[in-house]
Amino acid sequence: MEPIRVTFLGPAASFSHQAAVECFGSSAELSPRLSFADAFAAVQQGEADYAIIPVENSTNGSVVQNLDLLADRYGLYEDVNVCGEHYLTVHHCLLVRKGLSQPDIRSITKLYTHPQAWGQCENFLAKFLKGIERQDVSSTSKAAETVSLETGEHSGAIASRFAADYHGLDVLSENIEDKADNTTRFLVLRNTKSERTARLSFDAVKAPSANLNPRLTPSAEKTLISFRIRQDFPGALADALLIFKDFGMNLTSINTRPSQRRAWQYVFFVECQQFPTDQNSQGVTRILDKMQQVTEGCRHLGTWKDQLPTSRV
Repeated sequence: MEPIRVTFLGPAASFSHQAAVECFGSSAELSPRLSFADAFAAVQQGEADYAIIPVENSTNGSVVQNLDLLADRYGLYEDVNVCGEHYLTVHHCLLVRKGLSQPDIRSITKLYTHPQAWGQCENFLAKFLKGIERQDVSSTSKAAETVSLETGEHSGAIASRFAADYHGLDVLSENIEDKADNTTRFLVLRNTKSERTARLSFDAVKAPSANLNPRLTPSAEKTLISFRIRQDFPGALADALLIFKDFGMNLTSINTRPSQRRAWQYVFFVECQQFPTDQNSQGVTRILDKMQQVTEGCRHLGTWKDQLPTSRV
């Protein structure tokens, strides 16, 4: 059987690469993409079976670029659907070029990393690297690669140990993130019209170690729905949200992005959770039927097994 094709935001050794390895294991064919849009397009066009994309971080919040792509305002990714999730504990390290004569944090004059990483390591930076020049790059892996190619001894990168090993860098300081539980949640995407992924579901192909949610009770499911509302209609948002309550859905997050159709109109992303039973097996379909009556552009973006460990009372 041909290996599962999985795409992620590159370059190699990024946190997305690490998440792909953890989620799909070593047998999958992994390919980096230059942008999140390229990853979405690869799934839409059948060039990849799955894509794994970060959607939010426990410290920095939502990855708005991917919310915009899920909004799909121009109908470019109509067949792309969420089929799973993966949680990656993000540990940042301070990396320097291997073989420095006197590796010392005080010798660093320039630091590279992805913009999200600055906000996740502010306490360490304020204490040890205050006033150091900061250079934004496209990914933490790119930061590691940049330092590995420099010939000087005064630059450093904030990236993972995974990236340090890949690019041959020394770890000067480990676990420099502000919060020990700093975690990024990734969504797994597939093409709803793909016979290949319909035949081999995400649960069937993911690595056994990727299942973080062992329960004695049936696993909860999450559903993601997007919609717009009439901004001039009193109570329109309340009417939409009450539908979820009426069908026993627990709302776990609400995000918004500009609709780009009219000024100050938004696309709402509502993620909800339920424990599947025979009684509510048609819950999502019924919710969508009701939502169509009170919203505009309502879309079901996917239903998948919840991987965040919780307990039922």
